[in-house]
Amino acid sequence: MNYIGSKLKLSSWIENEIASYVGRNNLKDLTFCDLFAGTGIVGRTFKNKVAKVISNDIEEYSYILNRNYIENSSLIYDKENYINELNNLPLVEDGFIYQNYCMGSGSERQYFSDYNGKKIDTIRQKIEEWKINNIITDDLYYFLLASLLESADKVANTASVYGAFLKHIKKSASKDLVLESAEFEITNNMNDVYNCDANELIKKIKGDILYLDPPYNQRQYGANYHLLNTIIKYDDFIPRGKTGMRDYNKSLYCSKKEVYTSFEELIKNADFKYIFLSYNNEGLMSLDDINSIMRTYGKYIPDTRQTYSRFKADKTENRNHKAVNTFEYLHILEKN
Repeated sequence: MNYIGSKLKLSSWIENEIASYVGRNNLKDLTFCDLFAGTGIVGRTFKNKVAKVISNDIEEYSYILNRNYIENSSLIYDKENYINELNNLPLVEDGFIYQNYCMGSGSERQYFSDYNGKKIDTIRQKIEEWKINNIITDDLYYFLLASLLESADKVANTASVYGAFLKHIKKSASKDLVLESAEFEITNNMNDVYNCDANELIKKIKGDILYLDPPYNQRQYGANYHLLNTIIKYDDFIPRGKTGMRDYNKSLYCSKKEVYTSFEELIKNADFKYIFLSYNNEGLMSLDDINSIMRTYGKYIPDTRQTYSRFKADKTENRNHKAVNTFEYLHILEKN
């Protein structure tokens, strides 16, 4: 999934930095927490390297992905049979996604082709029917939902995020949706996945390594990925405006006025020995802000940094930051 702030290209660097600091041989005995998990790339990287992973994100689509990739740990028998059945169902004609996010329904929104909108509705309704009737286990339920999310995202008619749709169906969006398996790693560990506000959850959990990758600018993830949440919730509401927006979570980490206080509160309440913060050079908090907070609570190691290509969902000339590359900083705190 093409995702704002994704650490896919940086996951090896992050793993090496963390392992070098805490000791690679020690990882197998430690609990690792990814508190702002997103699509869960970093948690997945550590899943079979630590004793336990705790994963959290306030967005529902993130919870579904991580409930599959992080918490699912054992073989799910016959899962491909369910995938095949879902791929071959007769399409429903009046589902919520087709009615509200496809042009053929008269909605004037074109997030998906008519066929793909109907197929998303068909698959989503059948998964829920199976769950209600106890035909599938919880593990299989989340596996199938994660598979649907990622498969739908591949044929979305957007410039990577769902804040707007494209006027014309692009090549990838014109392809018929094929449900593909969201495969997860098998492990003997028992991992936990949460769907909570990070600043509230941090008061209730503890561990060894806390990895933080909070939002760093004013773009709200709930707005940029609202349609993924709608596919998951599959609830009845009236989509608003041209983009069909729904009510969404508004993170204080996306507020210049609130981010400093929220971050300090988080660090203060964290019951973890090692804290690693990913933050880039375009973030709302300055390096001085971060230094000031982290130095207050223990041994602070000045940031290391890695250069990588910026996420771009529009033309460079339309952006406040026009640089092709950005810097990802990894701050380290060994807490008192």
